[in-house]
Amino acid sequence: MQQASKTNQRKQADEDDDKPQPGKPVQAELFTLNARGELGRPVADIPALTASSSLDVARWWFKRHLEQLKRPINTIDSYMYDLALFQQAIGNRSLDKLNTTDVANFLGQANNKSTRKRRLTSLQGLFRFLVDKEKVLTKNPADSFFPDYIPLKTPQTLFSQEQEAILDAAHEENSRTYIITYLLLKLGLTRTELLALKVDHVDMSNPEQPIVYIYYEEARTRPKERKLAAGGEFADAFRAYVAEYKPLARMFNLLPQSVNKMVDRIAEEAGISKRVTPQSLRDTFAVDQAKAGADEKKLLEILGLAPDSRNRKSVQRYIKLAAPPVAGVVS
Repeated sequence: MQQASKTNQRKQADEDDDKPQPGKPVQAELFTLNARGELGRPVADIPALTASSSLDVARWWFKRHLEQLKRPINTIDSYMYDLALFQQAIGNRSLDKLNTTDVANFLGQANNKSTRKRRLTSLQGLFRFLVDKEKVLTKNPADSFFPDYIPLKTPQTLFSQEQEAILDAAHEENSRTYIITYLLLKLGLTRTELLALKVDHVDMSNPEQPIVYIYYEEARTRPKERKLAAGGEFADAFRAYVAEYKPLARMFNLLPQSVNKMVDRIAEEAGISKRVTPQSLRDTFAVDQAKAGADEKKLLEILGLAPDSRNRKSVQRYIKLAAPPVAGVVS
C-alpha cells in the first residue's frame, strides 16, 4: 500500500510538471508536427491567446506562427531571444498591460543602434501578429518607434590580382574550396544561397557555359530566384568535385562558420592582408558587374535583392566604386 501511494504521488507530480506554470515559459507539447516536421506536444494544452494572456504564452504562439510560415531557424531564434529579454526586463505581464513606456525602456537598454534596431524588429513582429492576425490587441505599442538609421559601410573589395591569387589558393587546396570560392566571388552568391545549393541546381548541358540556378523554397523569397552563367573553369572544377566528394543532394554539407574559416584560410594563403569574408567576395562580384556596365536595376536582379530603398542605396555603393578614378587637379 505504501509503495502504491508513493507511485501515485510520483504520477501526480509528473502530471503537475506537465501543466503550464504561471510566470514560466510555455513549451510545445509532444507529438504534434510543426511546419518543419518536428514533433511537439498537443497545442490544446497551451492556453488560447486573449488580451489577458501572459507574455510567455504570446511568445509561444508567435514562435509557432513563424514556424508555420517556415521562417529561417536563425530568424526565429533571434526573435525569441529578444522577446525573452523583453519579458525579463518588464516581467511576465499580461498583453493588455503592455505599453509604449515598456517598449521605450527596453529599447533604451540597447548598447548600440544595430541592437536597438533588431530588438524593435522583434517587438514589432510580435505585436503585429497580436494585432493584425490574432486580433487580441487593438493597438501596437511598438508602432510609434522607428529604427535608427545605420549608414552602410563602403565595401572593401578585392583587386584583380588579389582575385586571381585567392582563386589560385583555393584551387591549390581542393576542388570543394575552389567551387565555393568561385560561387562567392564570380557569381555573387550569399553564404545562405551557397549552403542551400543542390547538385541538380547546376545545369551542365553546355560545358562551356554551365548555369547555376538559385532557388528558394518560401514563396515570399522566390523573387530572389535567378540563374547565373558560369565559365568553363567552373565546369572542370564541378566535375572534379562531384567525382571526389560525391554529394547526394546539397552541394556542401558545411556549417556557415566553416565557410568563413575557409575564406580566412585561403586569403591568408594568397597573401592578402585585408579582411576577406564571404560578403566581401560577393561585394567584389557586384563591383566587377558594375564596371562591366550593370546599372542599379541589373545589379538588384543579379544579386537577388528586392528593389527597396536600402538595397538601392547598397548597389549605389558598387556603382560608385566602379566609376573611373577622379583625375588629379592640374595646377
